[in-house]
Amino acid sequence: MERQRWYVGFKHDYILQAFKSLKEPTEQEYSAQYFAVMGPFRTKRAADFTAKCGFHNPHIQTVADAERIAKMQVKGEGK
Repeated sequence: MERQRWYVGFKHDYILQAFKSLKEPTEQEYSAQYFAVMGPFRTKRAADFTAKCGFHNPHIQTVADAERIAKMQVKGEGK
C-alpha cells in the first residue's frame, strides 16, 4: 500500500502551497494548478516550512535543506 507524501506546489501567482499526493505529481495532472512542484518531503513540517518561507530563501535549495532547517526551528536553534 502506497502512502501519501508531501509536496510543495509553486502556484502561478507565486504562492507556495503544501499538498499530499499518493503518487509523484506529473505535469499532466498539476500544470493547471502549479508551474513547479518540489518534493517529496519526509514530513509535513518541512513542507509547511517551505511553503511559508521557501520561495526566496537561499538556504532552502533542496528537500533535505528544508527538513534540516524546519527541524532546527522546532528545537529553537534557528531563531
